[in-house]
Amino acid sequence: MWRIAVLAAIAALAAAGCGSNSSKSSTGTTSAASESTDTKGARVVHYTLDGRDQVAVVPKTPGGTLIVLLHGRGAGPKQFINDQLFTGLAAPGSPVVVLPNGGDDSYWHDRKSGKWATTVLNRVIPDAQRRFHTKGKVAIGGISMGGYGALHIASLRPSLFCAVGGHSAALWRKFGKTAPGAFDNAEDFRNNNVFTAASKLKKLNVWLDVGDRDSFKDADAALARKLSMSLHVYPGGHDSAYWNSHLRTYLAFYERACG
Repeated sequence: MWRIAVLAAIAALAAAGCGSNSSKSSTGTTSAASESTDTKGARVVHYTLDGRDQVAVVPKTPGGTLIVLLHGRGAGPKQFINDQLFTGLAAPGSPVVVLPNGGDDSYWHDRKSGKWATTVLNRVIPDAQRRFHTKGKVAIGGISMGGYGALHIASLRPSLFCAVGGHSAALWRKFGKTAPGAFDNAEDFRNNNVFTAASKLKKLNVWLDVGDRDSFKDADAALARKLSMSLHVYPGGHDSAYWNSHLRTYLAFYERACG
């Protein structure tokens, strides 16, 4: 009898171990977001592209439009995963949202650390269009570092995009004012200066917004003037509370511009 009991205990432990491993592997592709209590039927899809983890949010009833949202410095793709995103994608026909991984401080332009902008244009977007069966032009936007990145990437290939948004975009008019690590050197800054490429953005539907206590307000306002457009200034600073409170507004802009 004792042999039977020992064998039964071993079998139970093995079964428990198998169950644990199975659970870990199942979360590698599609899962609900732990940051939200209700995804409104959307799927949060985790996948790997060129060795980097990517995230996409596919609405319950997608409409075929693709939005690419670029995260801020040190934040990662999960910066956008919250209730406001899911609520904004709840209506039938909502767009698929892809959240690329730009590392901690790439600033989304081609530089010594990698071809960040080229990767978004030539790998992330075509892969997402195939993977999630989207069609037509693409909207691109971002927060802070990602806001600069979205404007920069849209200026490189404006014919690809129907809209671009800079949300508290991290912009500087002079290299000496830039944050440490934002650019490799003065030449890198000159080669990737959004202000220099502003004429290419005039062909697009552009949205710019910033908090009234944000240190980037003056630079963002300068770009808005260069584009002959209005800067949306709301109460707030350069933080998640500000961006999350306006995320549904951002999504509505992209859908209108690309509809």
